[in-house]
Parts: sequence; C-alpha cells; structure tokens
Amino acid sequence: MLGSKPRVHLYILPCASQQVSTMGDRGASNHSEMTDFILGGFRVRPELHILLFLLFLFVYAMILLGNVGMMAIIMTDPRLNTPMYFFLGNLSFIDLFYSSVIAPKAIINFWSESKSISFAGCVAQLFLFALFIVTEGFLLAAMAYDRFIAICNPLLYSVQMSTRLCTQLVAGSYFCGCISSVIQTSMTFTLSFCASRAVDHFYCDSRPLQRLSCSDLFIHRMISFSLSCIIILPTIIVIIVSYMYIVSTVLKIHSIEGRKKAFSTCSSHLGVVSVLYGAVFFMYLTPDRFPELSKVASLCYSLVTPMLNHLIYSLRNKDVQEALKKLLEKKNISL
Repeated sequence: MLGSKPRVHLYILPCASQQVSTMGDRGASNHSEMTDFILGGFRVRPELHILLFLLFLFVYAMILLGNVGMMAIIMTDPRLNTPMYFFLGNLSFIDLFYSSVIAPKAIINFWSESKSISFAGCVAQLFLFALFIVTEGFLLAAMAYDRFIAICNPLLYSVQMSTRLCTQLVAGSYFCGCISSVIQTSMTFTLSFCASRAVDHFYCDSRPLQRLSCSDLFIHRMISFSLSCIIILPTIIVIIVSYMYIVSTVLKIHSIEGRKKAFSTCSSHLGVVSVLYGAVFFMYLTPDRFPELSKVASLCYSLVTPMLNHLIYSLRNKDVQEALKKLLEKKNISL
C-alpha cells in the first residue's frame, strides 16, 4: 500500500480534456451562434444625432426624387432613346438601389436604442452594396467607351453602339458585380467573429467586420487586394485610354464651338467618375486606426455620390433640361 502510486492524474486528465474540449466547442460554434450585429454608427454627441438624422433624410430624399425623376425622363422622352441615356438610366437605377441598401437602416438607427441588424440582414446588406458599387464601376467604364465612339467615330456611332452591344455591356457590368459580391461576401462571413458584435460603422462593410474576427486575415486580405485590383485597374484603364483618344480627337477640331460641344458631352461623366473613385480611394487608403475618416469616405460614395450624379448630368445637359421642361409642361396642361 505504501509503494502504490498516486492515481490523482486519473481524475485530472478527464477533467482537463473535457475543459479543452468545451473551449474548442465554444470557439468552433462561435460563428454559428452569431445571430446579429450592432451598428455603432458615428461617434458623436447624442444631441448631434438629430442633425445627422435630418442630413441623412434630406440626402436620401434627394436621391429618391432625383434618380426616379431621371429614369422617368429618359423613359418618357423619345429624344433620349440613345445609348448614352440608356447607360445613364441604368446608372440612376444603380444609384437608387445601392443607396437604398444603406440609408433606410442608417436613418432608423438614429432613433433606435438597440441599433442591431440581423446576421442575415448584414449578409444581404454587404452583398447588395458590393454588387451595385462594383456594377457602377464597370458601367462608368462602358459609358467612357460610349463617349469615345461618339467623339472619335461619330459616323459609325449608331452602328457600333447597337442596342445589342449596349445591353451586353450593362449585363456584363451586373455579372462582374455579382461575381465580385459573391466572393467578397462569402470570404467575409466565413470568418470567425469572436471579438465583439459591435460593428464600428453605420452599415455592414467588409473592413469593419474584419476587425471583429479572430481568424488569420492574411489570405483574406491578399484575396481582397487581388480582387480590388482586378475590378479597379481594368475600369480605370478603359476610362483613361478612352479619354486620351477623346482629348487627342478634340484638339484636332479647329473651331472653338466644336471643341466646347465635344468636351461638354464628357464633362458630366468625368465629374461622376472623379467623385466616385476619389471617395473609394480615400476610404481604402485610410488606415484602420482612423475609422471615422473611413466612415466619412463611405458616406461620400454611398449617399453623396448617388445624390450628385443626377444633378451633374441634369445641370450640364441641355437634352435632359429640355426633356424635364417638356415633362413639366405636360403635367401643368393636364392639371
């Protein structure tokens, strides 16, 4: 009896293995137990929430009124039945819908105490926003190509920019947006979220969600960077090359009026491209230690850009202005 070995370890090992197993089960099941997220929004004093609420409400009302109005004008006026306005109508549709993915929830959260969004709602928000924002990038490249054909080959414009090609370019833009969105959303929501449920943003975006993850993000970030390069570089190259040819062609025009007319057809598109890509680059080049700057940049391209796009095209486009006057005159006569 005195020489027998203690058997305490027989009782310790099962308990330790059970504890390790329990911890492992918790870590493995953490992702599956995530049912919702908390959208932190802007870090401002409570009294400023009313100001932000009114600002968001005003911007979203302008987006609804402007983009719905632009689509109505393009569909009702036969003179606007051209490739350029076909693309512009699709641009208004995209602006309307991707802002609607963000704005209503953000407006509600200014008055909500919980500020929560369900896991499925967060997935849908990220998927739809990524779908429409990438589609818009490719659509702007298609619009640059359209301006290139219109100015550099005006005699062949109606032949080259056929209805079939325009439809294919728009469908291709949506296809690229869908593929990109599926990859980005699936990569983001296969991460393990174990840090917190609080998303430091006013909508579900990939970067704030990555900060909640305890997974190794190296491969995820490399794939995201590669995907961004595949999306951004081709669209920017198409836009830059198109405008290089456009500028070269316009400079060969001898009359000043001819040059002004040619440049006026491109100035609106350049304005839209500058606003969108400027905000996107500003957001993705902002370090993670400055989340508030990222929110401001996100606000620019998620809400400000859709509000400005139709204003840029309507204020600088005589065809749109005349069509709007004609539509308003019809309504006055009917009244």
